[in-house]
Amino acid sequence: MFLHFGVNTFTDSEWGTGRESPSVFNPVGLDAGQWVSAAAAAGVSLVILTAKHHDGFCLWPSKYTDHSVASSPWKGGRGDVVGELVGAAAGGQSGGGVDVGVYLSPWDRHDRRYGKTLEYNEYYLAQLQELLTRYGSVKEIWFDGAKGSNAPNMSYDFTDWFAMVKELQSSANIFSNAGPDVRWVGNENGFAGTTCWSTINRTALSIGNIQCSYLNTGDPAGTDWVPAECDVSIRTGWFWHKSQSPKNITQLLEIYYHSVGRNCLLLLNVPPNTTGLIPDSDVERLREFRTAIDTIFSTNLAEGCSVRASSSRGGRNNGGFAPENVLDKDHLWTYWAPDGREERDGYYWIEISSGGSSLKFNVIRVQEAIGLGQRIKRYEIHVDGEKIANGTTIGYKRLHRLKRGVVGGRNVMIRVLESRSVPLISSFGLHYDPYYWHSK
Repeated sequence: MFLHFGVNTFTDSEWGTGRESPSVFNPVGLDAGQWVSAAAAAGVSLVILTAKHHDGFCLWPSKYTDHSVASSPWKGGRGDVVGELVGAAAGGQSGGGVDVGVYLSPWDRHDRRYGKTLEYNEYYLAQLQELLTRYGSVKEIWFDGAKGSNAPNMSYDFTDWFAMVKELQSSANIFSNAGPDVRWVGNENGFAGTTCWSTINRTALSIGNIQCSYLNTGDPAGTDWVPAECDVSIRTGWFWHKSQSPKNITQLLEIYYHSVGRNCLLLLNVPPNTTGLIPDSDVERLREFRTAIDTIFSTNLAEGCSVRASSSRGGRNNGGFAPENVLDKDHLWTYWAPDGREERDGYYWIEISSGGSSLKFNVIRVQEAIGLGQRIKRYEIHVDGEKIANGTTIGYKRLHRLKRGVVGGRNVMIRVLESRSVPLISSFGLHYDPYYWHSK
């Protein structure tokens, strides 16, 4: 979950000018424990805070600038938003169980060093070091190349920045539109492409030089494993604005199907308000969102069905790669694997059969054994011999919400028509989404 918070929250802005007085920042009721509790209740495992946005105002007392919480009236200048979030996430205030990441904007509209390459890169490195050494484990660092058209020319030394992250926080994931660990999906709508590979060629990208289509689909010939992250806000803006309200459940589920359901991570922004709290309306919407996801996916209508396949590695004894593995509870490390020989029908297939009563569903879930790579390039799904869905990539998770609405049938078959190697399917599900209203 993204937390956009700072002076923009108090000035009703999205991009600050850098000329804002620290005196405007005074979230008198700030409760990072409430942020973490809301995140945890929604099933969120990571929260990322805008420690510094483009306006240059720092949410921690940096010793390298006075443009920070230390110059604000909040807690008499002794506050530390980053520290409070880390403390809450560690469990001191709300049970914990949530990891923390930080966003540190390269573009700084306040600092006089910006535009002076050597001076500013040293300044940025110093602030990055503070964040990486003061606050314990940091799980993700968010970098981007965003800056205004009139911003001074500035070359960022990403190589040194990334090296510092890996030296001081070796397990942290680094996000940017060019990776190296997580990539931007190419838009802020939360929608991945219908084709979405976790691989790209990083040499084809540079931070700030955006290639939206390439980022959105990935590259089947890519040599770098850099899965996409979909960032989108629960409201229209990224920062809190009194005039705005959270998206409804229909909109949030649409985002979920187009992000998580297309082999991506979802980073949903939920901005705190001027009091320093996530508004009740947003907390409730997060709760409703979690309830909706649980309602749809907690029951797999395919459970208890018989399963057969075109072949299985290990022959009659299956060797641990039986087709029945797609219906167990392990969606990662148990899987069906065909024997790899040329299939008699010209494609690999696996079929779920109810044997009796008709299965009724409107969502189909397919997952690959992603720990062994992303392989499937083209597939079809048939119900009682009729094609009802098709696609290209699957990856960690592919969700098909059927346009025709609820369908019924006794036999559901996945046909893998094209694959980079022998396909490995770890999980298969049939689900009913009661929130989905379709038009025939």
